[in-house]
Amino acid sequence: MSLAAPLARAFAAGHARDIPDLLSDAHFARDGRATPAAVLIAITDVPHDPQVILTQRPRAMRDHPGQVAFPGGKIDPGEDAITAALREAEEELALPRTAVEVIGASDVYHTGTGFLVTPVVGVVPPGLALTPNPQEVEAWFEAPLSLLLDPASWTSNEVFWRGANRRYLELEWQGFRIWGVTAAIIANLSRRISREALFDAA
Repeated sequence: MSLAAPLARAFAAGHARDIPDLLSDAHFARDGRATPAAVLIAITDVPHDPQVILTQRPRAMRDHPGQVAFPGGKIDPGEDAITAALREAEEELALPRTAVEVIGASDVYHTGTGFLVTPVVGVVPPGLALTPNPQEVEAWFEAPLSLLLDPASWTSNEVFWRGANRRYLELEWQGFRIWGVTAAIIANLSRRISREALFDAA
């Protein structure tokens, strides 16, 4: 049985609810910068143990250097979020856009560095032969969806940043530190798709 159908049902049900207190860093953004961007939350089609594909950005990058991220980037003129997310995943990891069964676009996350990031959820076959582009990806790995969607997996911390305390979530997985924007996007998605609802449905 494919994960796509239960995931689509859980996604639709979760996004039909009004959730007013989703995480955002909009109040930290300066100079009115609001650059549209998109990321692909690629979930492997393994119904009982789906994995999420994540990357580590090169340490020399201008924005969020060295951080764990979803494949993604700026939305080019003429693109929508889904097109941009699929293009970026193909450019960064050679993940064929034709291999992605798109479930839908989730809540826009406003980063403190001025990006309006639309997460696009999609299902991909397991075991894809991914090839990272070294200019954009230092490494890639998979993390269990059930782990990421479980609020108990995350540690909450605070740091003083841009004149105020910023709360952030953090999770260590196989030597990778998942935090910041990526963690916040996952936390917001977990409000839309609960771990119990998805895996009970599957």
